[in-house]
Amino acid sequence: MIEKTTSALVNHDVEVITISTGAGTAVLTNLGARLLELHLPDRNGKLADIVLQRPSLADLVDDDTYMGSTAGRCANRIRGGELRIDGTDHQLSLNEGSHHLHGGTHGFDQQIWAVTSDGADAEVTFSRVSPGGEEGYPGVLTTDVTYRFDGASLSIQIRATTDASTVVNIVNHSYFNLAGHESGDVLGHLLQVHGSYYTPVDAELLPTGEIRAVAGTPYDFREPTAIGARIHDVVNAAAGRVSSGDVGYDHNWVLAGTGMREVVRVSDPGSGRTMTLSADQPGVQIYTGGYLADVSAKAPAGKYAAFAGFTLETQTFPDAVHHSHFPQRVLHPGETYLHRMRFDFTTA
Repeated sequence: MIEKTTSALVNHDVEVITISTGAGTAVLTNLGARLLELHLPDRNGKLADIVLQRPSLADLVDDDTYMGSTAGRCANRIRGGELRIDGTDHQLSLNEGSHHLHGGTHGFDQQIWAVTSDGADAEVTFSRVSPGGEEGYPGVLTTDVTYRFDGASLSIQIRATTDASTVVNIVNHSYFNLAGHESGDVLGHLLQVHGSYYTPVDAELLPTGEIRAVAGTPYDFREPTAIGARIHDVVNAAAGRVSSGDVGYDHNWVLAGTGMREVVRVSDPGSGRTMTLSADQPGVQIYTGGYLADVSAKAPAGKYAAFAGFTLETQTFPDAVHHSHFPQRVLHPGETYLHRMRFDFTTA
């Protein structure tokens, strides 16, 4: 069943769409083509909302946590906001110091999307036409984001086309806590990443260009390992020192295989919930919410603590435009950008 409500916000009508099944509920909004809530049962059948979110729609305006949003048109960081495409230089907006992050100051997360499909088949599609020059990007980009929820899985498909060559890397930026969004930190969650390499970053959290093996490092999650097991050994690159646990992970893993395949598995021993992510992208940015302390939260949390949730942003590699050996993300006219992800939920 799909229900829709409309609220007035910043001179726009913002829609909130609820998909209910016998097994759970997903709540979406066209503000940022965003996931607001995801209610799923634990091993005892008790429902909990497992995605973090701000208290109200108004709190999402100019929000810098990107909670639940569709981030783009090019998510993650681009050094200096500088692009060269087909021999032409482009300057993007700078919204993280001297760099470009998640599509700019008014990226996809801050836009009101059209709801083009919300049929009775538990599927909702958000659509948007991004004009040429928006945030400095060349080309008119037409994007559709389709969510489908059946109670046991949440699927997200992103498609985009352009009328001029541009860069595209559109991600879902939901934060998860499988014990319930208000339950505390996720350091005890067991994380498994199907990838033997990661891309180290410099002091400004931009890739150095190296692709390094995870073996013998705090980034080795090839076997299920508690997120907090080695988090104190993660290099806090922004401060140039070893983290004391206040920053944690915000890194890109190089995923094994190609095409649609299982890439990450996370489980919460306390609730019995397991989330398995399948995707068709070459990398995943895992951020463990080190900067979430005191961020205002939807009820009943009030405020979140550091490490209250984690993101699984399947993607091409950050700043790929400046590293020719990274998988590239330039989209040309006549081509279709496609990004598929599926979150499967089980209990044990």
